[in-house]
Amino acid sequence: MGELGLVKRQFGHRARLALSPAEIRLIDDQAHAARTLWNCLHPWWQMTPKSDTKLSLADAAIRQARKDLDYLAVLPAQAAQAVLKTYLRAWVNCWEGRASEPAYKGRFRSAMSVDIPQGRDLNIVRVHRRWGMVNLPKVGRVRFRWTKDLPVGKRADTDNRITGARLVKDALGWHIAFRVQSLDRVPEPHRGPEVGIDAGVNIPLALSNQDHQDHGRPPRLPDGTADRDKWLTPKEKAKLLRLERQAAHRKSFRKRGEMASRRLRHTYDQIKQLRAKATRRAMDWQHQTTTYLARTYGVLVVERLNILGMTKAPQPKPDLEQPGVFLHNGARAKAGLNRAIAQEAWGRTVTMLTYKSARYGGRLVQVPAPHTSQRCSACGFTTPSSRESQELFACKNPACGWTANADWNAARNIVRLYRIGHVIVEVPAAGRRGRRAGKTVKPAAAM
Repeated sequence: MGELGLVKRQFGHRARLALSPAEIRLIDDQAHAARTLWNCLHPWWQMTPKSDTKLSLADAAIRQARKDLDYLAVLPAQAAQAVLKTYLRAWVNCWEGRASEPAYKGRFRSAMSVDIPQGRDLNIVRVHRRWGMVNLPKVGRVRFRWTKDLPVGKRADTDNRITGARLVKDALGWHIAFRVQSLDRVPEPHRGPEVGIDAGVNIPLALSNQDHQDHGRPPRLPDGTADRDKWLTPKEKAKLLRLERQAAHRKSFRKRGEMASRRLRHTYDQIKQLRAKATRRAMDWQHQTTTYLARTYGVLVVERLNILGMTKAPQPKPDLEQPGVFLHNGARAKAGLNRAIAQEAWGRTVTMLTYKSARYGGRLVQVPAPHTSQRCSACGFTTPSSRESQELFACKNPACGWTANADWNAARNIVRLYRIGHVIVEVPAAGRRGRRAGKTVKPAAAM
């Protein structure tokens, strides 16, 4: 943060590329060369003894490999150096406990990507209201979809510019992800109200003031099973079912260890396209909803959830009467609930709220999650039996008897925890209230 009330912000912007078949083949070859270079670098790095000159030796080996091997020469020199930089960053993340060790990249299991580390090589120009042109090394000038104003041309300077990009391929084609750096003014403190947010399955985001955010897609089918493809239209669901049946039929003819046929791979690609389309629709709803919440409310209070533990499959219990037989223990119902939780992507919602609330001058607060769904927000009586179903909460206190939607009741309890001081993390930290990010503040009164 600068002295004049300015803050440097770095973010990414992803845009769709419009490529010809020849350009697609060129970028595919570069992505496969980058993957091969990673796979060659991985065993070399593990076998070479540690020394001060190991990095320079790796750099020299990459340069020599691009001279000797034609299929590695299609990769631009700066993109090859970016492979080494990314590999080193992967080891740093492993040593610091943020990720596992770097591994071999399979042809069909790993995502295809090519890095363009220098932003000045892109030469971005806006040619139309909807399209722009960008220069890709060893490919040429290509079009991309213009959906966001970028700091290019006269708008670009030392503080506001594009520092690089990365080409990424998914089931719907090639995209370019720009790395943007900007210098913005520090936003004024948001004067909006405070609100508690409960992430659920029936109501995706239930708010304590009943301003619930729902995407209008039921999590379950009429027969009670979880809807895996709720972001697809009925025609797309029928097409997906037909493709899955075709894939299962064609897979039955493949022998063990035999490569998949071209028809089977084409069917798998069509299935991936439908899945990717559903994922995009879900992320679009999340972006629009979190932007609305960050603009409307000054303090957003959420739970600190252990999503990994919540979606853990139950272990089957042995049947005491029949040795060797295990009870299902509601595993099928739990699997459907886990799938519904994973589809809502609660962790991604919190991540979006974190940086968007800071952008608009608001604050994101995390509070403890235990008993928020079992406590009556009207009288404070806590018992597991009050949660009669996934949707209904009925207080078992004879003197209260309050009934309401279970997610709304939990949202009211969440904002109450913030008001009495049970805060785990607050981003950004509010020093005037005596809270620091990452530390729990003990309340003066018990809950």
